[in-house]
Parts: sequence; C-alpha cells; structure tokens
Amino acid sequence: MADKLAQFAARPGWVQLLLLALLGAAAGLGQAPFDLWPASILALGALFLTYANSATARQAALRVWAFGFGYFAFSLRWIVEPFLIDIARHGWMAPFALLLMGAGAALFWALAAWVASRVAPGRIGMFGLLLVGAEVLRSLILTGFPWALLGHIWITTGLAQVAAFGGPHVLTLLTVICGVSVAALFRRERVMGFVTLGLVLALSFVARPGSAPERTADRPVVRLVQPNAPQHQKWDPAYSDIFLNRLLQQTSAGDIPDLVVWPETAIVYLLNHIDDDLSLLSDAARGAPLVFGIQRRDAQTRAYNSLVVMGPGGEVQSIYDKRHLVPFGEYIPGARFLGKMGATGLARNLGVGFTPGSTPGPINLPGIGAAVPLICYEGIFAEEIAYGNTRPRLLLLITNDAWFGQAAGPHQHLAQARLRAIEQGLPMVRVANTGISAMIDAKGRIITSLPLGVDGAIDVPLPAALPATPYSRWGDVPVVAVLLLLTFGAYVSAKRDSD
Repeated sequence: MADKLAQFAARPGWVQLLLLALLGAAAGLGQAPFDLWPASILALGALFLTYANSATARQAALRVWAFGFGYFAFSLRWIVEPFLIDIARHGWMAPFALLLMGAGAALFWALAAWVASRVAPGRIGMFGLLLVGAEVLRSLILTGFPWALLGHIWITTGLAQVAAFGGPHVLTLLTVICGVSVAALFRRERVMGFVTLGLVLALSFVARPGSAPERTADRPVVRLVQPNAPQHQKWDPAYSDIFLNRLLQQTSAGDIPDLVVWPETAIVYLLNHIDDDLSLLSDAARGAPLVFGIQRRDAQTRAYNSLVVMGPGGEVQSIYDKRHLVPFGEYIPGARFLGKMGATGLARNLGVGFTPGSTPGPINLPGIGAAVPLICYEGIFAEEIAYGNTRPRLLLLITNDAWFGQAAGPHQHLAQARLRAIEQGLPMVRVANTGISAMIDAKGRIITSLPLGVDGAIDVPLPAALPATPYSRWGDVPVVAVLLLLTFGAYVSAKRDSD
C-alpha cells in the first residue's frame, strides 16, 4: 500500500484532485437510489489513507475537499432539476448551483482535515471524529442542510435501527468507524480493522427489524392521494382544474377511509379565495377528515405554505404553516437588498416568498389523534421534530417532490422520511405530488407506496406507534457529548505521544 500511495503522490496535483473527486463520487453510490454502502466504506477507507499520507495540513485539506466535492456533486446531482422547470429564466443557474453546493459542502470536510492535521498530524482517528463533527455542523449552520449525510448509507440496512438511540449522527459515526477500519487493514492494524468491521456488520444483522407485521382491521385506514401534477404544469391555469378533479375523483372513490391526505400545495388557489368551494372538497371526503397543502395570506398579506385539516361540512379545523423554509427557494435571505438586484426565489408565485410559521405541531386528526406536521423540506431535520409532553400518534409529511425530477432526489427524500420514523418510533404518512407516496411504519419499513410519475390512491391501515425512543427524548445531545469526549481523548493521546 505504501508503494501505491507513493505513486499517487508522484502524480501532478491536478491529477490527484481529479482522482479524489472521482473517488468521492464513488462514495456517493451509498446514497439512494443505489444504496451501495460497501462502495462508500471502501472509498472512505481510501480517503483516510490518502489523508494520512498528506505532507501538510493544507495538502490534507485540499485532498479531502476534492473528495468531498465529488461526493456532494454526485449525491446532490438532483439539485439542478428545480432550475430546469423554467429553463428560460433559471436554467443558466443549474450548473452554478451544483458546483457551489458541492464546493460549499466539501468545505466542512476540508476544515475537519485541516484542524486534524494541525492538532494530530497523520492520525486518521482524529480526522474521522472531526469529520463526524463537520457533518453535525453542516446540519445546523446557515439553517442547516443535512442531506446526503454519511450516515444515510445505512437507511436500507438493519444498522438504521440504531438511529432510534442516537439519530442520524450516530449512523455517521458508525460510517466513519467502518472507513477507519478499512484503512487500518492496510496499515498493519489488521486485527483492529477486522474486529471493528465485524462488530459493526454483526450489529447491522442483529438490528434488522424483520418483516412488517400483518395489517389489522382495528387500525384507522388512511387514503394517500397522489395527483401526479408535473411542476411545469402544476401552476398553469389550463391544468389546475384537471389536477383538482383528479384529486376529487380519487378521494370520492371506494369505501370511506378514516383520513384522506393530499400533498403539499395540492390546491393551487389561495385558501383565502376558496372558502365557498371547501364544501366541494368535503363532499368528496364524505365526512372523513381531509388534509391538504395550500398557500394562504394573513391579514398583513404575509404568505404562508400551509397544511390544512378540514372536517365535515368544509370546516377548517387546523392550520399548520411551514416553519423551516428553503433558502432561495421559498424565501430570499436578505430579500430587501437582493430584490433590488432582481433576485427571486424559485417558488415565486407569491412575490418575494413565504413567511415562516410560528406555531409548532402537533395537530389533531379527528378520530386518529395527534400528528407531527411536516411540509417537504422540514422532513430532513431530525433535530427539529418536537411535540412537547404529549406523544403523537404519527408523523404526517406532505411534499411536492416534482421539483426534484424523476431521478435521485425523490428517492433520497423518501429515505430520510424512513429515518425520521425510526428515530421517533412513529409511523409516517408521506404523500407526495408526483411520488413517492408511502406509508412507513415505526421501524422505517415501507408498508405500501405509489411509485414516481403515476396518479392514484391507496388505502392502508395506520401502523402502530412504538414507545418513545431514546432519540425522541434526548435528541442529539448524547451523541454530540460522546463525540466531544472521544475527540478530547484523541487530542490528549496525540499530545502525549508527541511529547
């Protein structure tokens, strides 16, 4: 291995960076829809070896940045899709969005490499711990963007069940431990590497949830309605009635369920303007509570992206306004200044953008119980799911993944929904405009789903909720505390050995 690393170091600098970017892209194969987690582990092992062979902190940071750029550019490739909806206005931004997102996210990893090289040169354990810390920071800084976390490679495996104890960051820690173990196999530390890898993989096998329990007739039946309105047609007046009629027909067919759920912005008119038409929706639901997404304005004309619970007779029983908005999508940071330069968000139907809601969930679903409402982007923030002292019956997520196209984006978004269910020990009802709509049980198993690009409706009993998980009680605090202790221990050990 030393010869291989020497040959790599002898290549021109730009070739090294290109190869590392390609290696980073290979690490992205662990994310949905490929779910090839061994590729991620092997690629991370190679990264740790390359890091340890770096001559300076600057070189280590640059190498890790190149790897991270390849990883994020590949994993987040779906991010160009929103800019292609209105290609004449936004298409030119697509390559810049991908490059900037990849480069910006990789800076967190590069910073971890630089700090690790300064305080404990060549120690891959220290770098690994700081890499986990970088992923925690990426989830929080500048409103956070915890998409394609390293720990997400385990969502389709038994190891995902560990998230019930430590959330997404404990999975990232396990990912890094595996990568360090692979590197150890090539650094004459084979016993440690084999033992550690064996323990993690054994845990993955033991933690497997098995098959989902059989459906029981005593559970409330939820109807998931997917209208399949492509984003380029969704707001076109020529199509609005077509999609609304599709929703109404799918809602009124068959037996009456206990709850009907439509996706985010299922209705393209303002809630303020359809008061007289709510009876049409109520007639279709035939007395069942109806959840739908819609935009609205308040008395100060502020706009909100909302989730509405409607009861019999068209009565609006609850309104939840989206609290965590998408920067540059649903609002423009520094809008007053950037607006003068002509900058507008992608979701620009209501001018400058939306106002974040101020009232958290849960909301009450008649006949079912309390639900934690989540609208699209909010479903990726594990640490923001809160519900006070009363444990809810379910997680309720409505989304419009038509923005993400038909490739990786919807699959990755669905994978994160599965992780939220595991973390909270609650089933999730997930309804998406163009798919993938799914009923997910409290172990993260998909009970049934509607695929991408089809319209339809499915009736499915609501799975049982599990007792409150450790993560639902304590959040990220235990994992972050352990991470800090391990990092401090690694620093003390490195300091002692250097003296």
